[in-house]
This record gives sequence, structure tokens and C-alpha cells, in this order.
Amino acid sequence: MVPLRDNNPTTITPYITYGIIAINILVFIYQLNLTPQQLQGFFFTAALVPCQLSGSCPVGVPSPLVPEWMTLITSQFLHGGFLHLGGNMLFLHIFGNNIEDRLGHIKYLVFYLICGVLAGLSQWFFSQNSTIPSLGASGAIAGVLGAYIFRFPRAEILTLIPLGFFITTVRLPAYLFLGFWFVQQAFYSFASLQARSNIGMESGGIAYWAHAGGFVFGAILAPFFGLHKRS
Repeated sequence: MVPLRDNNPTTITPYITYGIIAINILVFIYQLNLTPQQLQGFFFTAALVPCQLSGSCPVGVPSPLVPEWMTLITSQFLHGGFLHLGGNMLFLHIFGNNIEDRLGHIKYLVFYLICGVLAGLSQWFFSQNSTIPSLGASGAIAGVLGAYIFRFPRAEILTLIPLGFFITTVRLPAYLFLGFWFVQQAFYSFASLQARSNIGMESGGIAYWAHAGGFVFGAILAPFFGLHKRS
């Protein structure tokens, strides 16, 4: 299930959304020019490493280049691969422009970064002694999705659905598409408490608690930013 677009036109140019996408792409290009050893070191010094935030890292784990709390922000602009980056930027492009249109550029940027920080803290809470870097814009984007589902619940999302060797498209209301996405993330979050993986932060390298937490905090914060006011 992959969203293609929605039917909510914007009245302003989403400069912040475009800017965030551009920064993520530029950082990823920088990552591509690093050797595997350099890339691993870069992740440990710029991504969110839970034990660094907890002050419980064993000897040998590198210290971050910035204060530990700042990795809650810097980690939002790092990605582990083309699919990781592409999927995140696709969701941000589709859903972020409408939220930016309603909030305005500055409030949207603040909202986005706060959601990313709270999403990172959600993941940290359940993995406080982990030495595995957590990175990606997923948590911040999940916050945007949490706001979107309540502001535009009936917006139609053109969705790709694979059926074996064939792919069909169907228009789904946002509350159904994003509701399914959230239930899936929440399920995997609770499942990860029972079965931890050695690959990535939690199960299969995906920080599900950041996704679920970002979504919930985005929905909670949206009214405080005035997003639910009808224009």
C-alpha cells in the first residue's frame, strides 16, 4: 500500500516541506561518499544512540559530535538507504504540504521538529540502554500524519495496492489509510517488547515506537498549534 497523492490543494508554496526534503537528500548524498567505516562512525556521532542519551553506554561507543539531546534533531535528517529515504520523502511530500498550508511555514517547521524529538524520545524510552543508532525522518513525518488524519479525515488518497503480479489503484479516505498505518505500527511496537532483534533499533531495524509515538504526539499537538480550526 503506497500513497500517490491526495485531493487537498494548497494555497501556499510549501517551502519548508521542500527544504526538509532537500536537506535530507543532501545529507544522504554526503553519506554515499563515506566509506562503510566512516558511515558507521557518522551514525554514532549524529544519530540518536539511546545509551548516549541515558549516559549508560559501554566503553568503546563513540560520543556524539553535538550534545546528546541535539541528536534528537540531527538524527531526523539521516537515512539508512535509498528505500528508507525515498519512502519517507514520499510521505512527507504528500501529506506535509497540506499541513504546512494550514499552519504556515514557521509553525509547521516547529511542529515538525517537535514531533521528531518526541518520537525519538518514545523510542528511547523503550530502548534506553541500546547501543544501536536510531535515525530517519519517520518519527517527525508520523507526527504530520497524526495531524493530517484529524484535519483531513476524508481526503482521498490514491493508493497502489499489489495483487500478486498485478498492481491496482484505489482511493481510500485518509482516516482509513492512516488509521491502518497507525494500527500496524502500534502492533509492531508492542510485539517488539517481546522479541528484540539484533538488526536495527528494534524489530527488523525499524523504530516502530518512534512511528507510533510520533503519530500520537502529532495528533495531540495539532489543536495547540491551531490546526483543527477551519479556515
